[in-house]
Amino acid sequence: MSKTATVRARVEPRLKNEVEEILSELGLTASETILLLYRQIKLRQGLPFEVAIPNKLTARTLRDSRAGKSVKQFRTKKELYDDLGLRELSAARASSRRT
Repeated sequence: MSKTATVRARVEPRLKNEVEEILSELGLTASETILLLYRQIKLRQGLPFEVAIPNKLTARTLRDSRAGKSVKQFRTKKELYDDLGLRELSAARASSRRT
């Protein structure tokens, strides 16, 4: 099948660069990725992933997170595990790395 059509899209430069780095690691170009997306849309007769409007709780949580409200930050994974009460998991993972 000859490629005779062109698809053009405007994308934020930073997003484009970040995505192209990921695609490069996967061994794909932007054109190949778009072709894969188009083929999946044709195959599934729709998008190959869910696109939904978040419910009120999710929307509020996302807004609050972006604003820095109720966001916890941790310097290490151990601090995160301790905060979540997963001290045993943290210790188990540390010991498994040593063996």
